[in-house]
Amino acid sequence: MADVGRWVLLSYRLPREPSTPRITVWRKLKRLGVALISDGLVALPADARTREQLEWIADEVVEAGGNAAIWIAEPGAVATERDLAKAMAKSRANEYTKVTAEALEGSGLGDLARMSLARRLRAELRRIYRRDYFPPNERDQAMAAVEALVAPAMSQREQPS
Repeated sequence: MADVGRWVLLSYRLPREPSTPRITVWRKLKRLGVALISDGLVALPADARTREQLEWIADEVVEAGGNAAIWIAEPGAVATERDLAKAMAKSRANEYTKVTAEALEGSGLGDLARMSLARRLRAELRRIYRRDYFPPNERDQAMAAVEALVAPAMSQREQPS
């Protein structure tokens, strides 16, 4: 696992009521694939994109009546960074494993249903990929399983009639 060095952190606090802003913020953070350091403190590997995304969420927190701050930090120990990266990779591995399982379950479907499933799963892979900062081996397995869904239909097209 590569060492990142710098991380962008979002420290935030939102009022309990109404709960909608808290739920909205948490869903957006989850879609970004943040590492949860503690309640109200999340991290992503630092680059211009991740910093901007967390800044947008910080603005949203403030607009909802909460407090938010963005920090750029380096873990004090290599083990801390490694643990964050492993936790993030494990979360993505679980997501890729679900895609693989769904692709394998769909292998017995008819051509149209397999193609439709493959389209949906490719879209899911793109969503996961956007938050995959430390790609696990499961990513390649999921991609291969999804592509295998369309392989039978493609080979039938190549055969002469």
